[in-house]
Amino acid sequence: MRAVVTRVRSASVTIHGVTHGKIGLGFLVLLGIGPEDTPELCARLAEKIVHVRVFPDEAGKMNRSIEQAGGAFLVVSQFTLYADLRKRRPGFSHAAGPELAQPLYEQFLEELRSRHFLVEHGEFGAEMQVESVNDGPVTLLFDMEKDTVSK
Repeated sequence: MRAVVTRVRSASVTIHGVTHGKIGLGFLVLLGIGPEDTPELCARLAEKIVHVRVFPDEAGKMNRSIEQAGGAFLVVSQFTLYADLRKRRPGFSHAAGPELAQPLYEQFLEELRSRHFLVEHGEFGAEMQVESVNDGPVTLLFDMEKDTVSK
């Protein structure tokens, strides 16, 4: 499971010209799911993202979590995070198929909601336009295949 997480001042996702999700301060999460991913890994990723401290405190230091900052989430499924880039035309056979990926994507949304966050989202498998005003910019890559903490 991979996530590109950007601290944003605002972000939105549009599908067929209609705004489907929109947030102010918070995280834009591009979520990729691999064929070996599990519900347990999904829960652990959500926990890591919720607790990462990259929002500024009163002194301007990155010392607050998204909860402490009063932020929200915009989550967009992103199978291209598993692109095979060895050739000029990317291959996507390393991404999980929709039968595995969609339930884990929905579980990830629920993991965040269960922690009482506002969670906006795209539509799984849809062609979407994503806009964001990056803050910092602060962008983090969470790659659970390489995660060695708290296994």
